[in-house]
Amino acid sequence: LHLVALNLPFSGDMRADFQCFQQAQLAGLTSTYRAFLSSHLQDLSTVVRKTDRYHLPIVNLKGEILFNNWVSVFNGNGGQFNIHVPIYSFDGRNVMTDPSWPQKVIWHGSTANGIRLVSNYCEAWHTADMGAMGQASPLKTGKLLDQKVYSCSNQFIVLCIENSFVS
Repeated sequence: LHLVALNLPFSGDMRADFQCFQQAQLAGLTSTYRAFLSSHLQDLSTVVRKTDRYHLPIVNLKGEILFNNWVSVFNGNGGQFNIHVPIYSFDGRNVMTDPSWPQKVIWHGSTANGIRLVSNYCEAWHTADMGAMGQASPLKTGKLLDQKVYSCSNQFIVLCIENSFVS
């Protein structure tokens, strides 16, 4: 399953699932992509189909392995990954080095186990208000689910996960 970033950073007010769908289509990817975010309807840990959570590796756009499988992202260690394996945007840029994302931080709105944090997910990703808060993770920590709180007015990286495998 591919883990890919949106082509631009976003504040806490985003239509992330739609953006993931649209950018994947424009990139010629045929699978369904969902935002790597907890929402008011769903915990991040359940975004990938049950049948695909255990046996498929999580890879970047070039097929390099980030995680052995989806469940290993949520084993309580904060989604630890090898920072030497790049995360690419749908248009092929490395979010860790490209200046289009000046802040190397990803939104997630979740606990380290992928459960939604209703107090810290920018009002279900519908506000960029400076007073509202969102849970995010600085990529330099080598974790996708590090537990840092930021104002929803920040423009951070938004990741998308291929949520069902199509052969």
